Formats: sequence, C-alpha cells, structure tokens
Amino acid sequence: MSALSDLIFPSQEPDIIINNNNNINRILGDLKRSNLSITNRLRSIREDAAFVEGVAAAFGGRRPLVANERCGSWYIRPGRKGASAYFKSTDGHTGQWKFSTRRLNLHLLPVIEEHDGIIIVDSTRRGKRMPDSLSKTVPTWCCVLNRVLFPDLDESHHDLHVPPNVVSDSERSQMLSRVPGFVASFLELKPDLAGLRAQVSKPLRPTWVTQETELGRHMRVGPGPGDDDDDDDDDTIFDSFRPVVCCTSSRRVTGGEMSGHSGYVQGAGDDTENWALDLTPPVFWDNIDLLLSTPEPDLPSLIGTLVAGAASRPNPPGGGDDDDGGSLPSTVRQLTPYLYVCPLPTPTVSLPSRDEAGVEVAWCRVALSSTTTPAETWVKAADSMEAGLGKHKAASRNLRVALANICDFVSRFLGPDGKEDGGKRKRVIVADESGGKDLAIGAALALICCCFSDEEGHVLREQVAAGGKDGDEAAAAAAAAASAAAGVSFNKTMIKVRLGRIMTVMPDANPNRATLQSVNSFLMDWR
Repeated sequence: MSALSDLIFPSQEPDIIINNNNNINRILGDLKRSNLSITNRLRSIREDAAFVEGVAAAFGGRRPLVANERCGSWYIRPGRKGASAYFKSTDGHTGQWKFSTRRLNLHLLPVIEEHDGIIIVDSTRRGKRMPDSLSKTVPTWCCVLNRVLFPDLDESHHDLHVPPNVVSDSERSQMLSRVPGFVASFLELKPDLAGLRAQVSKPLRPTWVTQETELGRHMRVGPGPGDDDDDDDDDTIFDSFRPVVCCTSSRRVTGGEMSGHSGYVQGAGDDTENWALDLTPPVFWDNIDLLLSTPEPDLPSLIGTLVAGAASRPNPPGGGDDDDGGSLPSTVRQLTPYLYVCPLPTPTVSLPSRDEAGVEVAWCRVALSSTTTPAETWVKAADSMEAGLGKHKAASRNLRVALANICDFVSRFLGPDGKEDGGKRKRVIVADESGGKDLAIGAALALICCCFSDEEGHVLREQVAAGGKDGDEAAAAAAAAASAAAGVSFNKTMIKVRLGRIMTVMPDANPNRATLQSVNSFLMDWR
C-alpha cells in the first residue's frame, strides 16, 4: 500500500510540471551557452578559415580572398585578405530583393579583372546552407553590371544566375523581373560607364562553394596534360566570363547553430557585438594561439588586454611631415580634391603642408565629437570647428541642425576659389569617432552639395555665406537665404548621385540611415 507521501494530488501536478520545465530550460540554456562560448566560436572560426584557404588553393591560388564585411574578415588571415566587399543579406531576403545604390562595390572590378575573378567569403547561421548575400545579393549585382557594362552581348550574358539548390525557380523569376528597375536606378547615378568598362573586359559570372562542395571536381585552375605552361589563360575558369566565387565558410549544422557535443558553431563570426568583447579579426589572428589556449573564464580579461594594447599602438605613418609636405596619414581618406575624412582626433602635424604639385596647403578641420556642446562654442578659429553632436542616433539627428553651421563655416573658409591670398590651396578634413565613416560622410555629402556645383566636388560654388558671427543662427539663416536666392536646390536624385561618388571612392564608408535622413532633410528643406 502506498504511503501518503507517495501520492501526488492533482493540485500539485502543475507545480511539478513547471519546476521540471524550468529545470529543463535551465539545462538547455547552460548547454547552449557552453556550446556558444567564446572558445568554441574562435575554434570554429579557425576551422572554417582552413576551409577557406583550401578553396583559395583549389581555385589556383591567384584569386584574392575578399571579405564580405563585417563577418567575412574573421575567416581570412589579414595577410591573405585581398579586399573587402559590402553585400548585405537583407538585400537578398525573399520579396525584398534590392540592388544597393549606396553599396555599389565597384572597387572590386579592377581586382576581378587583374586576377581573373575573386573569392567572396561570408558565413551564415541557423542551419542555412549559404547566406542570402551570396545566394541572391551578389548574383543580382553581377546581373545588373553585366547589363549595364556589356549591353551589346546576347541575352545569355544578361541572365540571372543563382544556386538552384538554394533559390527556387519561382523566386529567381521574381528577382529577374526587378532587374530592369535595378539597372535604371544604377544608371540614375550617372556612373562613368567608359571608365568602368575599361576596368573589366568580360561579364561577371557567380559560382558557389560550400563545405559540401567537392573542391577541384569542376574547376579548371591550371594547365592540364599537353597544355602550354606559358599560356597566361591556362588557369581561367570561364572562357567568356570573370568568375565571382561565393564561398560560404561555415558548414551547415542542421537544426541550429550548434553541432551536438562537438562545440562547432555555424557562422561563429556573426553577431560579434554579442560575444566578441571588442575583439577584432586582426587582434584574433595576431594572438590566435594564446586565445585558444586560454581557459574560458580567463578570456574576457585577456581579450580586454589585447584590445587595449592594439588600440594604444600608433597607426602606420603616412609618410612625410609638416615641414616637407609628404603624403597623407593612412587614416585619412580623400573624397574629392577639396574634402577628406578621418577618425578623431583630427591630425595636426601629420597632415601634408604641400600637395602633389608642391603647392602649399591650408587645412580646415571639422571635428564631430560625441560630447554634446552648444553651437555657439563650436568655432575655435577660422580654420577649426569642434561640433559636439552626441552619440549614436542622437548624433545623427543633431547633425541635421548642425549642417547649416558646418556648411556656412566651410564655405567661409574656402571662399570663392579655394585659395588664400598667398596662393595656398585650401582643403577640408572632417573627423568623427566612427573612423570617418558615418557622421563625417554625412557632413561631407552635405558639403559637396552645398559648396560645389558639380557632382564630383571639383568646382566651388560662389561664396553664399552672409555676414554675421561665425556659427550663429543668423549667419546660417542668411547663408540659406543667399543660397536659395542663387537658385540652389536639391532633390533625392542629386543627393544620391553625390553619395554614389563618395561610396565609389570610399566603399567602406558606412553612414547609417539616420545620418543620411538628416542630410536629406537638411538639403531638401534648404530652399
């Protein structure tokens, strides 16, 4: 006969079930955290990087590895990285296919031509075979460029090629129907078609490699029996195309990111903001043995030390000094003959005092800092402004109000011809805390529109800034009124064309949506 303590009354069952479920959930959570540990992620990255090296070797070793940022850089040793690409998976999501006029990736064309193709490296999580960036965004890019750059070739060269085991015929057909619109949006940017056609001699053809691919089986990567070793084209893959190899670095794990008890993490290099503790690919590869031999509990402090050490090291010199001219520091990027961007703090002594022709240069520095400050304190000198805009989205929103002051200040500095009385050529450098890639790009875009009459930023507008105290609202309003009186107005197409010029020169620029919205709002309201 059962004892009273052995009996389970109905009123108790829900509590027991809830407790059991909580225990199971806790155990599963602990297992997931242990499998997704930093150690397992870094080991998985190393394993996948070895596969990527094998792909490079299988394709002859001459085609550079191109990291699709940000994830792709984890799977390529820095010394082997030939370039970066910026193809977004969201531009390939079903029903949301897009050809990005902001991320044109045109800098890849000469690399593709020189090496008969490239290998774009990316990864994906959650049990997918390959990321949408490689299965759909890159093929769309190839198709659009083929139609624009090789319009006279037959239709077979203008087709949309996608991996059939990933993209259905129905989805491919829907994507293909949007290509004419993508072509039109690209041509709206007024690209230099002659210049682009000079960079690549054959249409582009995407092809795909995963860890399920039998490497070498269908690849013509070197001279075969009886071939002439001196033939430069022996290792071509296609006779009529330049290959764009889309390499998914991570192997597929059915049912999620983790592979049972092996500790393998699919797409381990993704979502680094959630696990990497500011570790970057260069720091990882420089210290890979130390990181992988360190116990998990000690990794956070070690990573903090390594990251701090890397940040404290000086940037490679750009050459020269302020006395004899010299070249730009490596952190400074030139957007137009007049405009440059860089990370904070703005360089001082390291900026060249003479240009390539030996003419003296006068620099105007505009620093966009993360500490909010009143507008009346921004102007420090006739050639120095420090605008405190705040951080993140707040900074992007504050940029909209600040642009009137910034454009007025720079317009005053440049004058009508961009030269001082002594003949010095004037240049403007804008810095922000994102490395010159976000707010600085937004400010530069506004300056190209407001201060220059051409799309490339070569020709200065007549000086429109009115009198008044530097940086005050009266001066900004007067400048806006003078500009409107001069018939200066902007529309989305004009702004998009100028942004396209910037992104072509600096493809790793990354202005966020809020920043661009602020620029658009400022310019289109400036009438």
